[in-house]
Amino acid sequence: MSQTQENPMKKIFLEKVVLNMGLGRSGDVIEIAKTALQQISGKNPSAREAKETQRDWGIRKGEPIGVAVTIRGQDAKELLKRLFEAKGNQVKQKSIDNFGNYSFGINEHIDIPGVKYDPKIGILGLGISVTLSRPGYGIRTRSKHKARVGKNHVIKPEETKEYLVKEFGVTVE
Repeated sequence: MSQTQENPMKKIFLEKVVLNMGLGRSGDVIEIAKTALQQISGKNPSAREAKETQRDWGIRKGEPIGVAVTIRGQDAKELLKRLFEAKGNQVKQKSIDNFGNYSFGINEHIDIPGVKYDPKIGILGLGISVTLSRPGYGIRTRSKHKARVGKNHVIKPEETKEYLVKEFGVTVE
């Protein structure tokens, strides 16, 4: 008579996928990277500015040195499937952090299915951060009465691994 049902508050979902290209300098490369990320994601990327001056590297505070784009919802799932395909549908266990997030990199953006080589862009690498969430995680980011997520509600690395295998059919090394 008593069936075990999964707690709806424990259901894991894909919150966002962030694509980032850290270039280390400003100028034309920022526009080239924006074009590449636009081609990959179909969304409009934004420039990221230096937080502080680094004289040794010739970087001033406020100077654009990178490009990033955040994708959410169904678009994020479809993009993530393509990104995993570029990595051979394999996930490294050590790339999963203690809060259920997963990060990896792609050395050549033309490895991603659906992206063609463009001589104006060249070949660029990018970093990908995947953020998983559960209902109730909004308490971390709301404006009033911010609070921490309880230790029993935090997504563990094993749960991230199960979610990625079930949802995207990847293998975990």
